[in-house]
Amino acid sequence: MKIGFVSLGCSKNQLDTEVMLHELLSAGYEITPDETEADIVIINTCAFIESAKKEAIDNILDIAWLKKHRSLKGIIVTGCLSERYREEILAELPEVDALLGVGSIHNIVEAVEGVMARRKNKRLPKYTSFEDKNTVRLGGDRVLTTPEFYSYLKISEGCDNCCTYCAIPAIRGRFRSRPMEDLVAEAKQLEALGVRELNIIAQDVTRYGLDLYGKYALAELLRKITAETEIPWIRLLYCYPDKMTDELIAEIRDNPRIVKYVDMPLQHVSSAVLRRMNRHGDGDTVRAVVAKLRREIPELTLRTTFIVGFPGETEADFEELSAFVDEAKFDRMGVFTYSAEEGTPAAAMDGQIDEQVKQDRMDILMRQQMAISAAANEKKVGSTVRVLVEDYDPVSEAHFGRSAADAPDIDGKVYFKAACRIAPGSMLDVKVREVLDYDLYGHAVMSSYNKGE
Repeated sequence: MKIGFVSLGCSKNQLDTEVMLHELLSAGYEITPDETEADIVIINTCAFIESAKKEAIDNILDIAWLKKHRSLKGIIVTGCLSERYREEILAELPEVDALLGVGSIHNIVEAVEGVMARRKNKRLPKYTSFEDKNTVRLGGDRVLTTPEFYSYLKISEGCDNCCTYCAIPAIRGRFRSRPMEDLVAEAKQLEALGVRELNIIAQDVTRYGLDLYGKYALAELLRKITAETEIPWIRLLYCYPDKMTDELIAEIRDNPRIVKYVDMPLQHVSSAVLRRMNRHGDGDTVRAVVAKLRREIPELTLRTTFIVGFPGETEADFEELSAFVDEAKFDRMGVFTYSAEEGTPAAAMDGQIDEQVKQDRMDILMRQQMAISAAANEKKVGSTVRVLVEDYDPVSEAHFGRSAADAPDIDGKVYFKAACRIAPGSMLDVKVREVLDYDLYGHAVMSSYNKGE
C-alpha cells in the first residue's frame, strides 16, 4: 500500500501532516511523493479564507481524476475544510472516501483501513471521525517535511481571541497550550535530527501558558529551550501586540539565540476598525508596542500583516493606515483584502466594501512597502549578514539561504558566490554587494565557514 499526501495551508497544518506521516509509516505503509503511484491520497486542507477553500476543492477534484483514469483506490480529506464542511463534502463530493476532523489526525491509520474495507464491502458507510477538537492529544512524533536544518514547533492549538473576521476558533477550537516539558523534549528531538532553526508557531504564541500555568509563559519556555538545546536560531511567529510583555521583550533582546525577528500581525491601526474586528487594544496600543519594540531591540526585524476593506473601513480609516505604514517602516509587510467568511460576525456586518476598492487599497499599501523595503535593503549593501545556507542554484551558479531577518517561505533570500560548494544547513557570513528586489546578493566570507559546523 502506497500513500500519497497533499498538504495545504499554513505551517501549523503542515505539522499535522507530519504527525499523520509518522502514524502511517509506523503502521507499515509506504509514502510516495508521486500521487499517480499512490493507492490512497490524503489531502490535508485549509479553509481559512475563500481562496483556501477553493484551492482545497480544486485539489480534491484533481486527485479524483486519478480514481477514474489511474489506479487510485481512495481519497481521504482531513484538516480545516473537512472540520468546517463535513456534511457538504459528503453530499457534494462523492469522490471523497473518508473524512477526518482536526481532532482526529491520530486516527489516520484507521481511516486508511476503513477505505480499504469499504472497497471490499460497498455496504459499509464511509469512514468519518470527528473527535472533540478541544480534548484531542496535542503533538506527536513527526516525519519532517521541511529540510532537515529547519523546522517548526507548534506550542499550542486553537484560539480564544475571537476576531470577528476569523473562523479559526470555530474550526480549531479553544486555545490549548502544550506542556512545557513536552515542547522542550520535542525541541531536543528536532535538534538531534539536525535542526538549526526552530520556528515557534501557534495561532497566538504570546498567549502560551495562560491556560496551563495561569500566566503568559512564552519567555520561560524560550529560556528552557535554549538551556536544553544548542539550536542556534529560534524564531517567533504570530505574536499579538497586547501580549508583548516586558519579560518577553527582554528575553528576545537579551537571549543571543532568539533571532531579533518578530512576526506580529497588527491587521489595522484605526481604533474604529480594530473595535469592529474585536482586536484587543486600539490604535494607540498598536503604535506604543511598535515604538517600544524598536526602542528596546534596535536591530529588530518587524514583520506584520494588514487587512484592508474590512466592513465599515472609511477612506479616513484607510488614510490613517497608509500614514502609519509610512511612519512605522516595517521591515516585512503583507496585505490582505478582507474576505467575508460565512459564520463569522464580520460577514453579517453593514458597510461591506466593494472588491475593487479593496484591491486598490491593497495595491497602494504594497507600493508603499515596496519603496520602504527597497530603501532598507539598499542600506544593507556593504554590510555582512549571517546566513543559514539552503541550497545551490546551478542556473545562477550561486548558493542561497536566509538571514536571521528572513523567515522560511514568506521572506526573501540571500544569494551568494563562494569559493567552494557549501553544504545546506551550514551557517556563514555573506558580504552584501547588491539588492535584487526583495533579495540580497553577495559573496561568502570564507573565513567564517566551518565545515564541521
